[in-house]
Amino acid sequence: MPPESPWSCILWDVDGTIVDASDGILHRLTVTLEHFGRPAPTRAELVHWIGPPMFDSFQAQAGMDAELAATAVAWYRELGRAEGYTTGARLFPGVAELIHDLDRAGVPQATASSKPERQVHVLMEHFGLAPAFATMAGATPDERTLATKADIVAEALRRLRIDGIDISRPVLVGDRHHDIDGGAVHGVPVIFVRWGFSWPHESEGASAVADDIHDLRALLLPAASDDPARP
Repeated sequence: MPPESPWSCILWDVDGTIVDASDGILHRLTVTLEHFGRPAPTRAELVHWIGPPMFDSFQAQAGMDAELAATAVAWYRELGRAEGYTTGARLFPGVAELIHDLDRAGVPQATASSKPERQVHVLMEHFGLAPAFATMAGATPDERTLATKADIVAEALRRLRIDGIDISRPVLVGDRHHDIDGGAVHGVPVIFVRWGFSWPHESEGASAVADDIHDLRALLLPAASDDPARP
Protein backbone atom coordinates (compact mmCIF):
# COMPACT_ATOMS: atom_id res chain seq x y z
CA MET A 1 0.00 0.00 0.00
CA PRO A 2 1.60 3.34 -1.00
CA PRO A 3 2.17 5.98 1.69
CA GLU A 4 -0.65 8.49 2.09
CA SER A 5 1.74 11.43 1.90
CA PRO A 6 4.51 12.03 -0.64
CA TRP A 7 6.54 13.75 2.11
CA SER A 8 8.70 12.05 4.73
CA CYS A 9 8.15 14.98 7.12
CA ILE A 10 6.27 18.27 7.12
CA LEU A 11 7.46 21.57 8.60
CA TRP A 12 4.86 24.20 9.45
CA ASP A 13 5.14 27.95 9.70
CA VAL A 14 2.79 29.19 12.46
CA ASP A 15 1.69 32.83 12.06
CA GLY A 16 -0.48 33.16 8.97
CA THR A 17 -0.38 29.42 8.26
CA ILE A 18 -1.79 27.63 11.31
CA VAL A 19 -2.77 30.54 13.54
CA ASP A 20 -4.32 33.93 12.87
CA ALA A 21 -2.93 36.00 15.73
CA SER A 22 -3.40 39.32 13.94
CA ASP A 23 -5.76 40.85 16.52
CA GLY A 24 -3.33 40.32 19.37
CA ILE A 25 -0.32 41.33 17.29
CA LEU A 26 -1.97 44.58 16.17
CA HIS A 27 -2.89 45.45 19.75
CA ARG A 28 0.59 44.74 21.12
CA LEU A 29 2.28 46.60 18.26
CA THR A 30 0.04 49.61 18.83
CA VAL A 31 0.84 49.76 22.55
CA THR A 32 4.56 49.15 21.99
CA LEU A 33 5.06 51.62 19.17
CA GLU A 34 3.13 54.35 20.97
CA HIS A 35 5.31 53.70 24.03
CA PHE A 36 8.40 54.32 21.89
CA GLY A 37 6.90 57.37 20.19
CA ARG A 38 6.23 55.71 16.86
CA PRO A 39 2.92 55.65 14.93
CA ALA A 40 0.83 52.51 15.26
CA PRO A 41 0.34 50.38 12.15
CA THR A 42 -3.03 50.02 10.51
CA ARG A 43 -4.52 46.56 10.03
CA ALA A 44 -3.59 46.77 6.33
CA GLU A 45 0.03 47.40 7.30
CA LEU A 46 0.24 44.21 9.36
CA VAL A 47 1.38 42.42 6.20
CA HIS A 48 4.75 44.16 6.71
CA TRP A 49 5.04 42.91 10.30
CA ILE A 50 3.75 39.33 10.37
CA GLY A 51 6.27 36.87 9.00
CA PRO A 52 9.73 38.43 9.43
CA PRO A 53 11.43 38.36 12.84
CA MET A 54 10.14 41.23 14.97
CA PHE A 55 13.72 42.41 15.55
CA ASP A 56 13.98 43.04 11.81
CA SER A 57 10.50 44.55 11.53
CA PHE A 58 11.05 47.14 14.26
CA GLN A 59 14.05 48.36 12.26
CA ALA A 60 12.51 48.17 8.79
CA GLN A 61 9.02 49.38 9.64
CA ALA A 62 9.58 51.68 12.63
CA GLY A 63 12.99 53.10 11.69
CA MET A 64 14.72 51.89 14.86
CA ASP A 65 18.40 51.10 15.13
CA ALA A 66 19.44 47.64 16.29
CA GLU A 67 19.80 48.63 19.96
CA LEU A 68 16.39 50.29 20.18
CA ALA A 69 14.79 47.47 18.16
CA ALA A 70 16.10 44.92 20.67
CA THR A 71 14.61 46.97 23.51
CA ALA A 72 11.29 47.30 21.68
CA VAL A 73 11.14 43.55 20.99
CA ALA A 74 11.73 42.81 24.67
CA TRP A 75 8.97 45.28 25.63
CA TYR A 76 6.61 43.82 23.03
CA ARG A 77 7.29 40.25 24.22
CA GLU A 78 6.81 41.16 27.87
CA LEU A 79 3.45 42.69 26.97
CA GLY A 80 2.49 39.45 25.25
CA ARG A 81 3.58 37.39 28.24
CA ALA A 82 1.57 39.57 30.61
CA GLU A 83 -1.58 39.56 28.49
CA GLY A 84 -1.32 35.95 27.35
CA TYR A 85 0.06 34.73 24.04
CA THR A 86 -3.26 33.17 23.04
CA THR A 87 -5.33 36.33 23.48
CA GLY A 88 -7.14 37.04 20.21
CA ALA A 89 -5.54 34.06 18.46
CA ARG A 90 -7.60 31.64 16.38
CA LEU A 91 -6.93 28.77 14.01
CA PHE A 92 -7.42 29.07 10.29
CA PRO A 93 -10.35 26.86 9.25
CA GLY A 94 -9.53 23.22 8.61
CA VAL A 95 -5.83 23.39 9.50
CA ALA A 96 -6.14 21.62 12.85
CA GLU A 97 -8.10 18.78 11.27
CA LEU A 98 -5.43 18.35 8.60
CA ILE A 99 -2.62 18.33 11.16
CA HIS A 100 -4.44 15.66 13.17
CA ASP A 101 -5.10 13.60 10.04
CA LEU A 102 -1.43 13.77 9.08
CA ASP A 103 -0.52 12.64 12.58
CA ARG A 104 -2.92 9.69 12.35
CA ALA A 105 -1.41 8.82 8.97
CA GLY A 106 2.00 8.60 10.64
CA VAL A 107 3.55 11.62 8.90
CA PRO A 108 6.08 13.32 11.21
CA GLN A 109 5.49 17.04 11.65
CA ALA A 110 7.37 19.96 13.18
CA THR A 111 6.95 23.68 13.48
CA ALA A 112 9.51 26.01 11.92
CA SER A 113 8.34 29.40 13.12
CA SER A 114 9.91 32.84 13.46
CA LYS A 115 7.89 33.27 16.66
CA PRO A 116 9.79 32.67 19.91
CA GLU A 117 9.72 28.97 20.62
CA ARG A 118 7.99 29.34 23.97
CA GLN A 119 5.09 31.12 22.27
CA VAL A 120 4.86 28.35 19.69
CA HIS A 121 4.58 25.78 22.49
CA VAL A 122 1.91 27.81 24.31
CA LEU A 123 -0.17 28.26 21.15
CA MET A 124 0.06 24.64 20.03
CA GLU A 125 -0.82 23.40 23.51
CA HIS A 126 -3.71 25.87 23.74
CA PHE A 127 -5.21 24.59 20.49
CA GLY A 128 -4.55 20.92 21.30
CA LEU A 129 -2.04 20.49 18.50
CA ALA A 130 1.16 19.91 20.48
CA PRO A 131 0.87 16.08 20.52
CA ALA A 132 0.82 16.03 16.71
CA PHE A 133 4.31 17.54 16.45
CA ALA A 134 7.52 15.57 16.83
CA THR A 135 9.25 18.84 17.69
CA MET A 136 8.35 22.51 17.81
CA ALA A 137 11.14 24.77 16.59
CA GLY A 138 10.96 28.54 16.88
CA ALA A 139 13.15 31.57 17.40
CA THR A 140 15.36 32.04 20.43
CA PRO A 141 14.03 34.53 23.04
CA ASP A 142 16.28 37.33 21.79
CA GLU A 143 15.14 36.61 18.20
CA ARG A 144 18.72 37.17 17.08
CA THR A 145 20.69 34.00 17.90
CA LEU A 146 18.21 31.77 16.06
CA ALA A 147 15.93 34.01 14.05
CA THR A 148 16.11 33.64 10.29
CA LYS A 149 13.77 31.16 8.65
CA ALA A 150 16.78 29.31 7.22
CA ASP A 151 18.24 28.87 10.72
CA ILE A 152 14.92 27.67 12.14
CA VAL A 153 14.32 25.23 9.28
CA ALA A 154 17.81 23.83 9.88
CA GLU A 155 17.08 23.45 13.60
CA ALA A 156 13.76 21.68 12.96
CA LEU A 157 15.43 19.25 10.55
CA ARG A 158 18.30 18.67 12.98
CA ARG A 159 15.93 17.73 15.78
CA LEU A 160 13.91 15.42 13.54
CA ARG A 161 17.09 13.71 12.33
CA ILE A 162 18.32 13.21 15.90
CA ASP A 163 14.99 11.56 16.72
CA GLY A 164 15.53 9.10 13.89
CA ILE A 165 12.91 10.64 11.60
CA ASP A 166 13.35 10.41 7.85
CA ILE A 167 14.10 13.92 6.54
CA SER A 168 14.88 12.86 2.96
CA ARG A 169 11.66 14.33 1.54
CA PRO A 170 10.75 17.34 3.69
CA VAL A 171 8.31 20.08 2.79
CA LEU A 172 7.63 23.44 4.45
CA VAL A 173 4.15 24.95 4.55
CA GLY A 174 4.19 28.74 4.84
CA ASP A 175 2.63 32.01 3.78
CA ARG A 176 5.52 34.46 3.22
CA HIS A 177 8.50 34.79 0.91
CA HIS A 178 10.70 34.32 3.99
CA ASP A 179 9.47 30.73 4.09
CA ILE A 180 10.40 30.17 0.44
CA ASP A 181 13.82 31.79 0.89
CA GLY A 182 14.53 29.91 4.11
CA GLY A 183 13.49 26.57 2.68
CA ALA A 184 15.60 27.12 -0.45
CA VAL A 185 18.78 27.41 1.62
CA HIS A 186 18.33 23.78 2.65
CA GLY A 187 16.72 22.47 -0.51
CA VAL A 188 13.33 22.21 1.19
CA PRO A 189 10.39 22.78 -1.18
CA VAL A 190 7.65 25.10 0.04
CA ILE A 191 3.89 24.87 -0.31
CA PHE A 192 2.66 28.45 -0.22
CA VAL A 193 -0.77 29.03 1.37
CA ARG A 194 -2.72 32.10 0.33
CA TRP A 195 -4.85 32.59 3.44
CA GLY A 196 -2.04 34.22 5.42
CA PHE A 197 -0.52 37.70 5.38
CA SER A 198 1.21 37.82 2.02
CA TRP A 199 1.34 39.91 -1.10
CA PRO A 200 0.25 38.12 -4.32
CA HIS A 201 3.80 38.05 -5.75
CA GLU A 202 5.29 36.35 -2.68
CA SER A 203 4.46 32.85 -3.90
CA GLU A 204 7.17 33.10 -6.56
CA GLY A 205 9.63 30.27 -6.04
CA ALA A 206 7.20 28.00 -4.19
CA SER A 207 6.92 24.43 -5.41
CA ALA A 208 3.12 24.58 -5.11
CA VAL A 209 0.39 27.00 -4.06
CA ALA A 210 -2.71 26.20 -1.98
CA ASP A 211 -5.59 28.65 -2.27
CA ASP A 212 -7.57 26.89 0.44
CA ILE A 213 -7.39 24.02 2.90
CA HIS A 214 -8.73 21.55 0.32
CA ASP A 215 -5.82 22.36 -1.99
CA LEU A 216 -3.36 21.90 0.87
CA ARG A 217 -4.89 18.57 1.89
CA ALA A 218 -4.59 17.32 -1.68
CA LEU A 219 -0.87 18.20 -1.67
CA LEU A 220 -0.09 16.69 1.73
CA LEU A 221 -2.49 13.72 1.87
CA PRO A 222 -3.47 12.98 -1.72
CA ALA A 223 -4.71 9.46 -1.00
CA ALA A 224 -7.05 10.72 1.71
CA SER A 225 -8.17 13.62 -0.49
CA ASP A 226 -9.28 11.13 -3.17
CA ASP A 227 -11.42 9.20 -0.69
CA PRO A 228 -15.06 9.80 -1.65
CA ALA A 229 -16.13 9.09 1.94
CA ARG A 230 -14.34 12.25 3.14
CA PRO A 231 -16.30 15.53 3.12
